[in-house]
Amino acid sequence: YIKVKGKWMYLYRAVDSEGNTIDFYLSKNRKAKSAKRFFKKALASCHTSTPRVLTVDKNPAYPKAVKQSQKAGSLPSGIQLRQIKYLNNMVEQDHRFIKKRVRYMLGFQSFQTASTTLAGIEAMHMIKKGQTFQGEKSV
Repeated sequence: YIKVKGKWMYLYRAVDSEGNTIDFYLSKNRKAKSAKRFFKKALASCHTSTPRVLTVDKNPAYPKAVKQSQKAGSLPSGIQLRQIKYLNNMVEQDHRFIKKRVRYMLGFQSFQTASTTLAGIEAMHMIKKGQTFQGEKSV
């Protein structure tokens, strides 16, 4: 969770099986609509392949979001959803770096500032891990 204007926002993060960051999404809530939007955004990334399995925490919104995404066609029907706590450790370990940076900021003043700052933190973390993509234009 990230504090924005005194309210807690949820930070969705996607990490592949090798620990590489795929995408992130800051949301005002943890409902199925937000999860569905995050899945669509993460799978639309140019450097990702279609996953076999989605390993997530036990948020009850995920099964609903996956079913809705599969009906809409943005998520292939053969994807397995796993909500097993210990299998989610890779995401949690990768998330530790982001939490460490944000903890000392004492929150953000706007949603846009939080999103932009998190994008920079995520980019620096990807560079630190050696996860750079050849052929992409830099900003």
